[in-house]
Amino acid sequence: MDNIDKAYDFYSKHIYDKEKIKLLREYNLKTAGFVPSVLWELFGALITGKKGTGLTGADLEGWEVKSSVERGSFEYQYHLNTGRPKLIEDCGVSHLFCSYSKDYKNVFVRMMTGEELRESYFDKWLPEYELNYDRSIESTARRQRFRRSIPFGHVSKNGKLVLEIKNTELVYKNTV
Repeated sequence: MDNIDKAYDFYSKHIYDKEKIKLLREYNLKTAGFVPSVLWELFGALITGKKGTGLTGADLEGWEVKSSVERGSFEYQYHLNTGRPKLIEDCGVSHLFCSYSKDYKNVFVRMMTGEELRESYFDKWLPEYELNYDRSIESTARRQRFRRSIPFGHVSKNGKLVLEIKNTELVYKNTV
């Protein structure tokens, strides 16, 4: 069983959870977003074969994993003390983007290198990050979070398709 098949097996057991989805709908609760980010990171670990770093920075060794409901943008968040090195690190790691339908029946996974994202995003975000956390002003006047997003359209157009699940069936797989 290759990495993609392992990831699909995990998806079938832990991401597309028919029973949970049925209960959420029965009690009029939203289904989109019920899968926590750590499960998407595990899904990414299975695809890439890489382990988590266990530290601040990239989610996996050499990889950042992002997830979003279909057509939604992928959010990056940078904190006061770790944001600058994280932004710089994001330029050098690969990025795995997981897009899922609200019912989790459809999943697309694309990848891009940090270098491919650098000029359009990370290089532009760095001065904005520094302005956001300007240490020359009172801490009470600084914003607590610095968030930016990469649009779904950019990833869809420029990313390498790694995996596609349609109506819960694996219909496409490619190596990372």
